[in-house]
Amino acid sequence: MSKVKKAGRIWKYLLALMLLLLLGNSIVICHEDEYKLIRQFGKVQRVVSVSGLTFKVPFIQSVDTVPKEMLIYDLPASDVITSDKKSMIVDSYVLWRVEDPLKFTQTLANSIYNAENRINAIVYNATKNTVSNMTQDEIIKSRDGKMTITAADAGEELESNDLILEEKTEVVEIKSLTEEIMDSIGDNYQQYGINILAVEVKKLDLPDDNKQAVYTRMISERENIAAQYTAEGASQAQIIQNTTDKEVSIMLSEAHAQAEQLIAEGEAEYMRILSDAYADETRSDFYAFVRSLDAAKESLKGSNEKTLILPADSPIARIFAGQ
Repeated sequence: MSKVKKAGRIWKYLLALMLLLLLGNSIVICHEDEYKLIRQFGKVQRVVSVSGLTFKVPFIQSVDTVPKEMLIYDLPASDVITSDKKSMIVDSYVLWRVEDPLKFTQTLANSIYNAENRINAIVYNATKNTVSNMTQDEIIKSRDGKMTITAADAGEELESNDLILEEKTEVVEIKSLTEEIMDSIGDNYQQYGINILAVEVKKLDLPDDNKQAVYTRMISERENIAAQYTAEGASQAQIIQNTTDKEVSIMLSEAHAQAEQLIAEGEAEYMRILSDAYADETRSDFYAFVRSLDAAKESLKGSNEKTLILPADSPIARIFAGQ
């Protein structure tokens, strides 16, 4: 009897173990950052895209996992040629994710490596096409989507019909290099069930063999720009100096004319006062006396002149004598 009980317990344990195995093989746990593909005999029967528990037929159906989160692929640095035949090295990376896991599995065999190879070819071709239509200066200026433009604006017009030019700096929003590359990519990636979210350029560089030549050219260009600014500044300074000299000459001429006018008016007033004074008999003697004193004072000027000698019949002597 004990053997029968013991055998019954063993079968119960085996049955429980089989049930646990069947249950464990039929439960599928799907996380937030992944898709689950339920396969039957190698063919995908359904796609689980909602997180939680689901079930499959044990031992007959299998499960594949496809990442759902955003992925990053660092592209190898590549050489590209600009429209002005300049070689540049572009180092970039791509942000992408799987949008259609079924299509991703059918076209790329559910392989991240295969997807990255396709992305590498698509982005490289788009980058090459974009850069080949732009000059080196345009690529550098469009690096961050902004371009600084310096323009000369006509300022105040002088009397000599010369214009003072004022430089105005304006920052213009343009398409960045990454936006141009994204436009060139288009929707070529959708056939693989993936979505390229962004292409970012980490570094734009020059090949080592022509860096020095480019640096020398850039220095020469900036020296030419500096010389142009210096010449324009000297021209503006000369215009300002000529204008100032002209204004000073006009002001001095007007001041001299006004001074001469004031002197003439003063002398006229002086003569009028004298005329009025001499016309009055009651004052004529007094003014004659004052002018005689002034004349005597002028005669005594000098370091050695202390004595005034006058003839007795001179007008001054007669005034002093009270005649």
